[in-house]
Amino acid sequence: MLQQLSRLICLLLLAMAAAPTLAIEVLDVRLWRAPDHTRVVFDLSDVVDHKLTQLRGRERIVLDLSGASFVASTAGLELGKTPITGVRHAARNGKDLRIVLDLNEYTKPRSFLLKANEVRGNRLVVDLYDVGKEQARPSVKKSVEDSVRRDIVIAIDAGHGGEDPGASGPRKLREKDVVLAIAREVQRLFERDTGFKPVLIRTGDYYVGLAKRRDLARARQADMLVSVHADAFKNPKAKGTSVYTLSQRGASSTFARFLAERENSADVVGGVSTSDKDDQLAQVLYDMSMSYTLDASRGIGARVLTQMDEISKLHRDRVEQAAFAVLKSPDIPSILVETGFISNPDEARQLGTRSYQRKMARAIHAGVKSWFIEHPPADTLIAWQQKGGAREYVIMSGDTLSEIAQRFNVSVADLRASNKLSGSVIKVGQKLMIPAT
Repeated sequence: MLQQLSRLICLLLLAMAAAPTLAIEVLDVRLWRAPDHTRVVFDLSDVVDHKLTQLRGRERIVLDLSGASFVASTAGLELGKTPITGVRHAARNGKDLRIVLDLNEYTKPRSFLLKANEVRGNRLVVDLYDVGKEQARPSVKKSVEDSVRRDIVIAIDAGHGGEDPGASGPRKLREKDVVLAIAREVQRLFERDTGFKPVLIRTGDYYVGLAKRRDLARARQADMLVSVHADAFKNPKAKGTSVYTLSQRGASSTFARFLAERENSADVVGGVSTSDKDDQLAQVLYDMSMSYTLDASRGIGARVLTQMDEISKLHRDRVEQAAFAVLKSPDIPSILVETGFISNPDEARQLGTRSYQRKMARAIHAGVKSWFIEHPPADTLIAWQQKGGAREYVIMSGDTLSEIAQRFNVSVADLRASNKLSGSVIKVGQKLMIPAT
């Protein structure tokens, strides 16, 4: 009996050794274009060893995947606005896979693996960073001469994007699409205001890492950051809008903690490499004085919450606090606005309409603007106006810039400078700030 059992085990081991190893499959390929790079994501059936090689001359990126096969389709990839002209694949050494990205320009590639999580499976991410193109520089400088009065810079961050759709609602409504529409509307409203300059952190459907969102706001020398989101919860009856600021001492409620944990996991879904994080530098920055930043954040958040109370039911009637990663800028007041529960059928129906998106944008805009009108940074046009440096005049039919300048005893040059006019063209109904004489 013992001999038969031993013989059976040996046969089983031999069969296992002889059995072919199932190849890891490339299941799908997705692509996104961001302002400074192109991202290609390969969905995998399992974790795979890979090697990236860059070939110069005829620009190509070569990916060698061990023990893999390609079952995905590349037919639907939109390559038009990317440096990629084609995606090819072939078997290599009888058991491996080679994928070739043909390019029309030189890029700086980076690749990394992301293990499966609750939202996505295993992925191989390839980022192709643009080279030789001038990056847009911040157009606002905070160190200026007394004669130049700067705009208040509002950074508007649409949450999620690209690989990370955020929360989902009925009829395939996606958080990333809703919040980008609201963010663009907030931008449009601030563009109409004298003395304010809005900048979008995410301008299209691509993912931006949470730390990079803060870095982009700082690069644009923002006076504040507002991050726009849409809530989700396992209970579809949960509803209401909320405003959050950063907490250094723990979340103000159990739900705030749950939400922060969910939002902070966005980098895992969106695809961010953790190999280049400098924790020591981050801690130094975070330990800087945050007294003003936190106080201002709470003040701005309260104004926005008051405005949202006019158009929607509030989930909480006070500004909540939690450790949201996107809010951890030591020098930029930051708030996170939850515009409603996309998991609630009624609120999802509202969030999907342009009319409600505009209402929510107006509430965010009015709350932020009202706080800065009362607390403008000292070197801004708004602060100068409030010190009696200017008054408002509405242009009437027949007015010319030179006549207005003569009427108020100011020079045409000062009138142009105060209103950021490049010429002398003015319109009926247009508001001009008349500088003090």
